[in-house]
Amino acid sequence: MKILVPVKRVLDYAIKARAKADGSGADLAGLKMSLNPFDEIALEAALRLKEAGQAHEIITVSCGEAAVQDGLRTTLALGADRAIWVSTPENLQPLAVAKLLREVVLRESADLVLCGKQAIDDDANQTGQMLAALLDWCQATQAADIRHDAGSLDVVRETDQGTETLRLTLPAVITADLRLNEPRYATLPNIMKARKKPIEELSAETLAVDIAPRLTTLHVAEPPSRPAGIRVKSVEALLNGLAQTIGGKSQ
Repeated sequence: MKILVPVKRVLDYAIKARAKADGSGADLAGLKMSLNPFDEIALEAALRLKEAGQAHEIITVSCGEAAVQDGLRTTLALGADRAIWVSTPENLQPLAVAKLLREVVLRESADLVLCGKQAIDDDANQTGQMLAALLDWCQATQAADIRHDAGSLDVVRETDQGTETLRLTLPAVITADLRLNEPRYATLPNIMKARKKPIEELSAETLAVDIAPRLTTLHVAEPPSRPAGIRVKSVEALLNGLAQTIGGKSQ
């Protein structure tokens, strides 16, 4: 089984983004970037499948400018066999990414695509589903557990009504949820080795994909600041204050 794992370079989860002064987007200049945490979980799932003898190759792919190669080298240090960079200066939307990934999947003849359920920068939760639709493959989203069984995959999903298990036949697309696993850390020797490994470069033009944006951002603004809290002297005062607040809102 050949597994393809898309990864995205995003603002580090521990850093708070600020809106640009002109409201055109988030100001990321000079801020720490890292791999999308959900993509790290997807990569860990792929690595465990390979370690169990159920996969023979793991390929990671990232789309964007040259800076995404840092994330790809991290995936190589973690254990990915190969990395592909789809170069484009455009700010890609989920549909464009899904189209690019479709071409890479077909080019590599991958059997399984494992990706994070969403990226923490836009929280769109769309790329995996769009990719499955474009490929006309089986899909399972928000996987909390993955079990391989004789050419099929059993995927456990957590829903509002409880858990459900889906059996997928390959090829398939699976998106990873937070509870699927805990990603490993790259060792220093592997990080040093990854710096010398080649990264294959493709381009959107070479793949002949239309990546024109379908959505237009009108304005980006930070949420309003919350008012300062107050300290009360007793639980009774707290309950009275809550009752007055609720009563005022109901009126």
